[in-house]
Amino acid sequence: MKHVEAAPDPVDARLGARLAELRSERCWSLGELAERSGVSRSTLSRAERAEISPTASLLNRLCAVYGRTMSQLLSEVEQEPALLVRAAEQHVWEDRSSGFVRRSVSPPHAGLRGELVEGRLAAGADIAYDRPPVPGLEQHIWVLAGSLEVTAQDVEHRLDAGDCLRLRVWGPTRFRCAGAEEVRYVLAVVLP
Repeated sequence: MKHVEAAPDPVDARLGARLAELRSERCWSLGELAERSGVSRSTLSRAERAEISPTASLLNRLCAVYGRTMSQLLSEVEQEPALLVRAAEQHVWEDRSSGFVRRSVSPPHAGLRGELVEGRLAAGADIAYDRPPVPGLEQHIWVLAGSLEVTAQDVEHRLDAGDCLRLRVWGPTRFRCAGAEEVRYVLAVVLP
């Protein structure tokens, strides 16, 4: 019986191609990118060939190296950005390994500095980012349901439904679902 490999997810394929383009535009080898990002050459290669679905942490590291937000990167792999994004057309990306689901409610636009993202973290989910994709990135985190712990600049903030945390991100951050139920929140991101 012949083993047939499944075709890569179309979004992962476009994302991998865009990651390869970004590296090529800078004339970097996989080794140079690995050094700059702290991600192994083999992982970078597999992500560029869409052999793996990148995690949120991996994409964050690459976004930091390329000087763009995750939403900017993900919008670059969208086929045709629109001014009006209907709920059914909003791009959803899932990091299955961490229990993180990200919906781009208001995707980035070349003429605007802000965007809206809906985040969902499963109970017990914990995501750590070692750096912001863009230093000084402004974030407003509004919890819609559940409890979220956000750590930034070594200060932990617990947010419950209705709470909003405003900050500029300069260093590592951590998002953790603090309750027994999924947490749902809106993240407003504004470029500096």
